[in-house]
Amino acid sequence: MKPAFDLTLVLRRIEEAIRPFPKAAMFDLFERGYNTVFEQLIACIISIRTLDETTIPVSLRLFEVARTPEQLLQLDPVSLAKLLHGTQYPEQKAYTMLGIAKRAMEEFDGQIPADFGTLTSFKGVGPKCANLALGVATGQAAISVDIHVHRVTNRWGLVQTRQPEETLKVLETRVPVSHWIDINRLLMPFGKHICTGRLPHCSTCPVLAYCEQVGVTEFR
Repeated sequence: MKPAFDLTLVLRRIEEAIRPFPKAAMFDLFERGYNTVFEQLIACIISIRTLDETTIPVSLRLFEVARTPEQLLQLDPVSLAKLLHGTQYPEQKAYTMLGIAKRAMEEFDGQIPADFGTLTSFKGVGPKCANLALGVATGQAAISVDIHVHRVTNRWGLVQTRQPEETLKVLETRVPVSHWIDINRLLMPFGKHICTGRLPHCSTCPVLAYCEQVGVTEFR
């Protein structure tokens, strides 16, 4: 019989376990100094359906040219898409970014408000990127649910959901606000390197005692 699920202890063990692995892309970029809401939002758009190993260098390449809405608007869609080469859907992302930059200049004098409703009102920005940008850039309590967070929390049995949007809503009711930012910061690398989609490392997992292993049929 599994012990009562202790999220604080689980996250503490995960933090130690993921120490040898690279940080999640948005947190890595924040530590490099790319810490405005705009920069974090743009980096998150780059990350959509794109591995961190690509997200970080592409973000750095773009930020060498443009770090503000005003600077981004100096680029035409074709030039911007070339800078985004390597990500999934670079042309679509270029138009999304230019739309954000245009509204940022026209409505907010180049300074995007740190507000969830405002961020999700931008075309192409969903709850994941809005919450991640707010949590990383400003420290606001926000849960960002990507495929790793969705898979891990369902595998634990902490949630029983089909879509990341549903997972977000449930986690907001079950996770203390003090851990909201930690959810993506810790579970993204944990899900990528330890609690993997196929053949998770259950035999060496630091939180196996608390995990229901929902859906796991084979593991390492």
